[in-house]
Amino acid sequence: MKAIFVCFDTLCRRMLPNYGNDWIKAPNFARLAERTVTFDTAYVGSMPCMPARREFHTGRYNFLHRSWGPLEPFDESTPEILTRHGVYTHIVTDHQHYWEDGGGSYLQRYRTFEMVRGQEGDPWKGHVADPEIPDGLKKQRGEMYRQDWINRSYMKKEEAMPQAQVFGLGAEFIRTNRAQDNWFLQIETFDPHEPFFTQPEYKKLYPHNYTGPHYDWPDYAPVTETPEQVEHVRYEYAALLSMCDHYLGTVIDLMDELNMWDDTLLIVSTDHGFLLGEHDWWAKAVQPWYQEIAHIPLFVWDPRSRKQGERRQSLAQWIDFAPTLLEYFNVPIPETMQGTSLKDKVNDDKPGRPAGLFGIHGGHVNITDGRYVYMRAPVEAANNPLFEYTLMPNHMRNRFGVEELQNLALAEPFNFTRGMRPLKIESRGMRSAHSFGTMLFDLDNDPKQDNPIIDDEVERRMIGLMVEWMKWNDAPAEQFERLGLPADGEIRPEHLLLARQHAQALKAREKRVPLPPYTGPGAVFLKQPLKEIITIPEGKALVEKYFAFLLDSSTIKMVSAASIEQIASYMPGSLTPASMEGFAREMADRADGELNGATKEAGKLQERL
Repeated sequence: MKAIFVCFDTLCRRMLPNYGNDWIKAPNFARLAERTVTFDTAYVGSMPCMPARREFHTGRYNFLHRSWGPLEPFDESTPEILTRHGVYTHIVTDHQHYWEDGGGSYLQRYRTFEMVRGQEGDPWKGHVADPEIPDGLKKQRGEMYRQDWINRSYMKKEEAMPQAQVFGLGAEFIRTNRAQDNWFLQIETFDPHEPFFTQPEYKKLYPHNYTGPHYDWPDYAPVTETPEQVEHVRYEYAALLSMCDHYLGTVIDLMDELNMWDDTLLIVSTDHGFLLGEHDWWAKAVQPWYQEIAHIPLFVWDPRSRKQGERRQSLAQWIDFAPTLLEYFNVPIPETMQGTSLKDKVNDDKPGRPAGLFGIHGGHVNITDGRYVYMRAPVEAANNPLFEYTLMPNHMRNRFGVEELQNLALAEPFNFTRGMRPLKIESRGMRSAHSFGTMLFDLDNDPKQDNPIIDDEVERRMIGLMVEWMKWNDAPAEQFERLGLPADGEIRPEHLLLARQHAQALKAREKRVPLPPYTGPGAVFLKQPLKEIITIPEGKALVEKYFAFLLDSSTIKMVSAASIEQIASYMPGSLTPASMEGFAREMADRADGELNGATKEAGKLQERL
């Protein structure tokens, strides 16, 4: 028996012909639907990229216990388990997060692995001189943006692009091992993740009259662009998706050519979607996990049942992939895994779990039963208490900072840590989560989630499911406190948040109007890059006073090139007008004789302005 998992990143369900799209050119996804079972109720779990991949390895939710990070010493990894049981495991990937600090223990769980460099801001080719970067609309610029333009200069032709190389190496593995048995291959591309960079032949599929600035990489922020600019970005995404469709077709062709449908399990899916202007937002993670992000495509071919061209309504999530592979290869499933094999769902749509949990560490906790989606916000703006439980203290692109590890403790073991006591480290979570409020959507009557509803009876039922699922996941006790949920006992009126937070939920859903710029004393300091401000002791002290979360080791790396004003535009609720004015005034007060020469020059600039 053989198995292939084709994994895309940021593959939007609504953009596929299999799910009703009538303008994206993706004929191979249509072919795929003819050869597989299409799941209509597939959802994300732990978000985003690496937490999802940790679910793939471990078959259990992880977002309630820690944020983005490596596999833990106590994690039971499916590729590693398969290898121990005589199944050859191999991955080919261009997903650069695997070789960052927060992904450094995943690839080593496969028997062999191949890495293709150059996606997004992967620190690949070294150029001391700055690259030529066209004028564009992207505000969130920094080292990663600079590096991406260096990387692009090495991708003049399609065959040089990482996705093309990944699928070529995947085909090489298949041809090399076609006569062998008992192997698992993971073909994983970062596309169609932003930036939406591809070759002209795919862009030509979507002609449109756009004469504006370069724009293929939207910020993680509210939409402030013109309708023409939004449309252009969607076409840029579509072009990259059509490239993904082309290379998916090479896998289908190879399975046809080598008669692999008789003995090869095929799974095709993605980790999450992406907002392309829907809900007046770009991207993911900084806003609630709307359907466009959380409701994902999933296609499965099982050679044992040979079901194809059919649809399934059973709920499926990433936690189900691990037990699916283990069961397929007749390998025992560890008790720590929460998912279940998709075999029976593929065969006859046998119902499984009645609900699915999903979310990001320190953000909304969400649950769906297929009809309703309940998004539970933190009960207070402070969004605490909240802790990380880990033995691998790494963030996405850096290690935990020294300041984060000053007050750590050893926690008691959880039911999945196999007797190990993890570190307990205070976490700041998602700063804007509370501002969006708690929301409930009826997907049967409001599939686009335009109108959050208040229904006490449904909220009570969804709270009951959420509490049950959190306990099943052995969630830390403080998560119930953070969310205002009853860890034990009945659900009382004070636990219902929909009515209490409805006004703030509606306000958060209004189209965001940029704050009027502050023009008083010290205004210039709100326009300087944060990285310049914090090089000055007095400046860093005031950032610590007013915006301490910006100095987190994981946050500062992402926002250091932006100004306070720019950060406020894409972190709603985190930087208030009052805090920005207070910061600016104190900076102005200290500018006279206390700041260094560089900042004095900024003060002179302020006077000129």
